[in-house]
Formats: sequence, C-alpha cells, structure tokens
Amino acid sequence: MEEAAVRGPGHPPARPAHAVSHPQRVLIVEDEPALLRALRINLRARGYEVMTAKTGRAALTEAARRPPDAVLLDLGLPDVDGVGVIGELRTWSRAPVIVLSGRTGSGDKIGALDAGANDYVTKPFDIEELLARLRAALRRDDPVGAEDIRLGPWRIDLVAYRATRNGDESQTARLTPTEWRLLEILLRHPGQLVPAGRLLTAVWGPGYEKNTNYLRFHMAKLRRKLEEDPSRPVYLLTEPGMGYRYQPGRAH
Repeated sequence: MEEAAVRGPGHPPARPAHAVSHPQRVLIVEDEPALLRALRINLRARGYEVMTAKTGRAALTEAARRPPDAVLLDLGLPDVDGVGVIGELRTWSRAPVIVLSGRTGSGDKIGALDAGANDYVTKPFDIEELLARLRAALRRDDPVGAEDIRLGPWRIDLVAYRATRNGDESQTARLTPTEWRLLEILLRHPGQLVPAGRLLTAVWGPGYEKNTNYLRFHMAKLRRKLEEDPSRPVYLLTEPGMGYRYQPGRAH
C-alpha cells in the first residue's frame, strides 16, 4: 500500500537531511493509514516533529492546539474537503500548506492554490521530491526567527522560553506556562488576527471556546510584564469581539 502513494528508498537516513536548531513541526493530514505511516516515518527520520490527523476537523483542532510550521494535506478527507481545511487555516495561520492528492485535474489544483495552498503534489510521489518541496516551503515561510523575536525592548526566545530586556540576561520577564503558550501563538502569526476561540482551544482545549474571561485575564498579565504602558498596548492588541493580534514594531 505504501508504494502506491510514495516512491522512495525503503530505509531513510537516520540523521536529519537539514540542519535546524530545533525540530520543525509538521502536521500530516491523511486518512490512508499506510501512507500516513510512511510519511510519519520518513519525516521523523529526518528530524521533524510530526503531528497527524485523519480528518479535517481533527486537523484544525491539532493546528490550533500546537501550531505547525508546515502542513501536508490530503484533499479527499472523510468529513470535509481539504480545500475547506485550507480556507479555515488561512483565517489565522500562515504555515505553508502542501497538498498531497490523487486529483490531477487543473481545476482541483487551481482551487487548492486559490484557497491558500503553497504547493500541490500529485500521488504517487517521490518522497525525496516531497521533502525538497517541504524544505523550500519552510525556508520561504521563515520571516520571523523563532529564536530571536523582538517585542519592543524585549528579546523573545521561543526555543529556550526566555524573555530578556534589550538582551540583558539580568533583566528577564517571568512568564507562566499559560502566558508562554499564548505569547508563542501570537508571535508566530505576526500582524494576523488570531480568533479568541482558536486561542482558547489551543491553550485550554476543546470546549473552552467561549471562556473569553480566561483570555482577558492572562492577556492582561502578559501586557503588565511586556508592554511599556499596559493600559495602552502597542504590541499585544485586542480586536474587540474577534480576538488578539501581535503587531510587530520597531526594535528598541
């Protein structure tokens, strides 16, 4: 079954083929068990952190809970069409999406690309070619260095989970795990509105989408620690009735 969709060496190299300072997170959305397993094995062997989902709704929940760096997405999912998943993702995520599909018609390709996909790979495919496309997509989508994000005078390191003022190790902001989770989601989507429901699902899990008081409480704490004037935030903004936004500004 695996050979039907993936053509490539049976034993991928044990070491990553690319050098990164931290594992890049890839979400695989595929309902064919053999193909899902083959992709998971190949990506993990190359040093990626892998998440998986077999339905569109599960994929959206996973992406909200732990935002991926890239998505490999089958269009023919059992619950919703993959194009709908792309459209929903694009309301809050800029992670590159590579479509994996047996549909070869130009209309399917155009529809997926117009919805926000970055690339379209038809099945069966060569695993090395897919990995090359994934590496290229990740390079193009790295405008924010995860190890060094600036929020006003603060240097935010999302790998070490450290916030230092003007790079001074003696001046650090002490954030709770919940505050770090909220901040990471916002910083990974600079300038984009992140809906309140997505933040609540990502941090607290399904069923908390309407508990907006949680967000107000923890966002207020984040502003007190990171904004110069918490009553007039410049970087961590509220979009009334919708959600929150990280607005990049001039580094101090």
